[in-house]
Amino acid sequence: MFSPMSDDRQTLLNHYLKRILTARVYDVARETELEPARQLSRRVGNQVLLKREDNQPVFSFKLRGAYNKMAHLSPEQRARGVICASAGNHAQGVALGSQRLGCRAVIVMPVTTPQVKVDAVRHLGGEVVLHGDSYNDAYDHALKVAEAEGLTFVHPFDDPDVIAGQGTIGMEILRQHEGPIDAIFVAIGGGGLISGVAAYIKAVRPEIRIIGVQTVDSDAMLQSVRAGQRVRLNDVGLFADGTAVKFVGEETFRVARELVDEFIVVDTDAVCAAMKDVFQDTRSILEPSGALSVAALKQYVAREGCTGKTFVAITCGANMNFDRLRFVAERAEVGEEREALFAVTIPEERGSFKRFCELIGPRSVTEFNYRISDERVAHIFVGLSTKTRGESAEIGALFAAQGFGAIDLTHDELAKTHLRHLVGGRSELARDERVFRFEFPERPGALMRFLSSMHPDWNISLFHYRNQGADYGRILVGIQVPAADEAAFGEFLDTLAYPFTEETDNPVYRLFLR
Repeated sequence: MFSPMSDDRQTLLNHYLKRILTARVYDVARETELEPARQLSRRVGNQVLLKREDNQPVFSFKLRGAYNKMAHLSPEQRARGVICASAGNHAQGVALGSQRLGCRAVIVMPVTTPQVKVDAVRHLGGEVVLHGDSYNDAYDHALKVAEAEGLTFVHPFDDPDVIAGQGTIGMEILRQHEGPIDAIFVAIGGGGLISGVAAYIKAVRPEIRIIGVQTVDSDAMLQSVRAGQRVRLNDVGLFADGTAVKFVGEETFRVARELVDEFIVVDTDAVCAAMKDVFQDTRSILEPSGALSVAALKQYVAREGCTGKTFVAITCGANMNFDRLRFVAERAEVGEEREALFAVTIPEERGSFKRFCELIGPRSVTEFNYRISDERVAHIFVGLSTKTRGESAEIGALFAAQGFGAIDLTHDELAKTHLRHLVGGRSELARDERVFRFEFPERPGALMRFLSSMHPDWNISLFHYRNQGADYGRILVGIQVPAADEAAFGEFLDTLAYPFTEETDNPVYRLFLR
């Protein structure tokens, strides 16, 4: 039984149902497949259906809303041209739509946008302007250009016509699967996709749960719903760039708060594992944001312990830089917990190393790092293949039972990103050292900006950087700062504007580098 619907909610649903039913999308979009993920379904014990929006002509759902908005413009507005701000997928939708409608399109994109998306927009005839590190930086610049040149701004999410265009996905899902559906998982950036899908589904099949998905470092919608008002994030993660939005839309917030049943956040490793899951079922490679729904579906099933249900995951994009696959492949195993990482301390005596290897037994060793550093004990960094989630705890208990001190590093970001490549770097000279992890956009000049911002009296005592093919770089830095400069150092961290985490007290750092 469902509670009677409020007048405001019913008005909202009626408003969007009419807009969705009359939306113009199929001049450029196609009705994408709703196909079973057979391997994943067997693994999770539920029927998993993938709504393949990654198979659109621009490899993303975004062309639906963009074209619907542009198709509703007056001839005079189209003659003057349009402009948008986008991390890439909306940009391609606007560029394709303008090509079909014969109007000028200016596309403002963050400088962190994957090159594959920039090239695709230019190929479609869009005039690309690169500006800022995030969507919001590009958005602010696009508004200024729109006013100066008399262009019509095509919002990527906070517009009823855009929302209605995305809502046609929900219409297709119900037409393609008339049987029971327990939940639909939808990625959230600014909220246009989930607003449109939720509006149609709740108007026609209100019993279906709508579950929104965000990454742990780009969860503006979740924070806004919890706060009861829109919350602006100071920083957003760069891995899932398609959903990296600091400030959700006013209209999308209104719709999502009313219609979305639940929000789930997922981390980078879970997204990488989901990308691998989809590849194994479809031989298609999603972009990170395109796999958020699958990552959340798996997390939901594990949490609820449900079986025999039917779930739909919208795979919303596939504009992926090939070089990023190096990072994805490395982290997918950890995300699925197919690899366990440990720092193990063993006695520095004859026979102990052999005893440790015998304890590992038939397990496959994925990584092994060791360097003698003490007369009494040795510290080993080891990676082991696992078959079941949570198995690392069992392995840690096995080490402890044999008298080997072990720290489970399977979920330690410092260990997964840097320490596995940098074990054995102790120095007697690194007194009063503080260690930080920084992330910065992978573009010319970013590293020099970091270095040139530092005071000449601050000594860099450790520096580790590894290019992993992503659109952002990660560095590990040890800095020796005189006590008198602590205030100035704090100001340096605040004004640098790069996300950072201090790791000075991290036990991994103290074992291997201190």
